[in-house]
Amino acid sequence: MPASQPFAPDDIRRLGETLHELVRGGGSPGGVIICGTADGQRHVLTAGIVAPECGDAPPDEHTLYDIASLTKVVATWPLVGRAVADGQVDLDAPIRVYLPPMEGPAPGGDVTVRQLLTHTSGLRAETRLDRYRNLAVGLAELICREPLEQPPGTHRYINRGYILLGLALAHVHERPLYLLADALWAGSGMTRTVYGPVTRAHDVAPTEQRLTGAPRIWGGPHDDNAALLGGVAGHAGVFSTPADLAVYASHLLARYNDASGIGSWLTGSLVPETGIEPGIHRGLSWILSDGHQTAYHHGFTGTSLYLAPRAGRYIAICTNAVYHGPARERMAPLRALARKTISTTF
Repeated sequence: MPASQPFAPDDIRRLGETLHELVRGGGSPGGVIICGTADGQRHVLTAGIVAPECGDAPPDEHTLYDIASLTKVVATWPLVGRAVADGQVDLDAPIRVYLPPMEGPAPGGDVTVRQLLTHTSGLRAETRLDRYRNLAVGLAELICREPLEQPPGTHRYINRGYILLGLALAHVHERPLYLLADALWAGSGMTRTVYGPVTRAHDVAPTEQRLTGAPRIWGGPHDDNAALLGGVAGHAGVFSTPADLAVYASHLLARYNDASGIGSWLTGSLVPETGIEPGIHRGLSWILSDGHQTAYHHGFTGTSLYLAPRAGRYIAICTNAVYHGPARERMAPLRALARKTISTTF
């Protein structure tokens, strides 16, 4: 791997200012950014507080955040990669091969693992697992029985595809998904990353208040469907810290272009599989930009992870911007700057 390219002081300053602007403007109670390199350089930026419920203390790199859809690239994607490397999963095999037997027509069972990873399966985009309550049929079969909304091949972001991948991993390994993930994270040196729910504490960032006067979601997964699955799902449900995301990113970058293991999986995953918009593609799980030299993913709660493997750089963003409701628009300036910053040297 080429030598890591350090971040310029002006880039770090702009990221810090933009994070503070997000907080001052009411976009999030607070947040943490870690900019780092594969050779161990790190810059930790903080702003605001964890949340009013947690007192006046600012967040830090050890604050625990619901990382929402970063679950896809922090849990499901590496576990699928390991299963592929071990010969337990074939990317181009139908997902039904890795799920309990199904009776009757199940068109969703015929989509491939690759199509699920790349959001090109054609499955229903609306997840709504609450509609499956009290049914005797298994969840995987219920999802697969639903008619496809479009022929496979067109990109459309679909959470239920990753729910199927999580169920498939548990079935193939005959172990719960959370145990598979725990072992993976321990092997990567991530000491605080865990599937929720977690105990409420001053270092755990609360998220959204769904009903006026009701308790705020605090320690439980913000995603309704992950909550229905007990907090453990392939698409959401993981809690992590900025420090652990930095450890994970460093682990990936240090192994980029290795001939085997996670490095080989990362290299292969950063090849464009389908277009999202001009200049933006989907690889295996990751979004690709800047001539496919930047890979990133976002979480609904206000989290993001960016990798620039050839430059040996990463940026991890943790906020609980969803504290104030849907956060995508409010997070957009910070996310755009992070993407620009990590690609500055290209």
